[in-house]
Amino acid sequence: MAGVAVLRSLQALRPRTPAALSAPARSLLPASCALSPAWRNAGVRTLQLSSAWCAGHNKWSKVKNVKGPKDAARARMFTKLGMLIRIAVKDGGPNPDFNINLAHVLEQCRSKNMPKASIEIAIKSADKLKTGNQLLYEARGPSGCMLLIEVLTDNTTRTLQQLKRLLLKNGGVLSDGARNNFARKGVVAVQGQDINTERGLEVAIEVGAEDVQETEDEEEQPLLQFICDVTDLKKVRTSLEELGMKITSAGVEFVTHTPTSLDQNQLEAASTLIEALNDDPDVVRVWDNIQAQS
Repeated sequence: MAGVAVLRSLQALRPRTPAALSAPARSLLPASCALSPAWRNAGVRTLQLSSAWCAGHNKWSKVKNVKGPKDAARARMFTKLGMLIRIAVKDGGPNPDFNINLAHVLEQCRSKNMPKASIEIAIKSADKLKTGNQLLYEARGPSGCMLLIEVLTDNTTRTLQQLKRLLLKNGGVLSDGARNNFARKGVVAVQGQDINTERGLEVAIEVGAEDVQETEDEEEQPLLQFICDVTDLKKVRTSLEELGMKITSAGVEFVTHTPTSLDQNQLEAASTLIEALNDDPDVVRVWDNIQAQS
């Protein structure tokens, strides 16, 4: 009897098909729910999913598990921008009309939707901070990629020990000479949704840029970076604005002239190191010479 009771319980839990419903109930079902015998008897088709290969112009967007939660990443980004503001204010004063580096940083802040109150606090607090050292460390990462690590610190010994620890843990090491793989250049980034590569090259020639590169922002939206001599940065930016292009950032950066090509596994190892470095509170920015294999 117990077995009969269990069987009846299981039958009661079994989902009712449209054929088992009464005529009035079947009439209430949408047409898409009326399963034909062919559909009921057909085998289930499985989908094979595979991870996409990294695009050559965007080495980070397809690397999984690199970024943390968006809110945490956003907070870290605002912290770094605040550090850049304080550096710019210390170097050239709090007025962006007379401090072009500060003007460029503020533009980046606005493009990232950094709260206005946070920007004002960073500007006002620049002269109240402890005297810090702005340093540039050279390093070699996994698979021989080169890194430049910009820091702002009030304790050089502590920062150096922490960088050594992070590098050792993630397959890197401090390495003199990495700086030789980079050149300081002006970089103006514009939205690239409506501009193809051919048009980008034409624009680069027109505005006096040395090169143009395709990349993507944090939201994987296309960007074009116009590379120029540092002394031409303002001219190139102004010319791009006159052409109606929307500037997302403009400033002086380290641009590699000897890229290191990495495959997917190597890229993931390098990105883990770079993410760990960027999480350090003393690190302002990390530049690399990585080029993803297409």
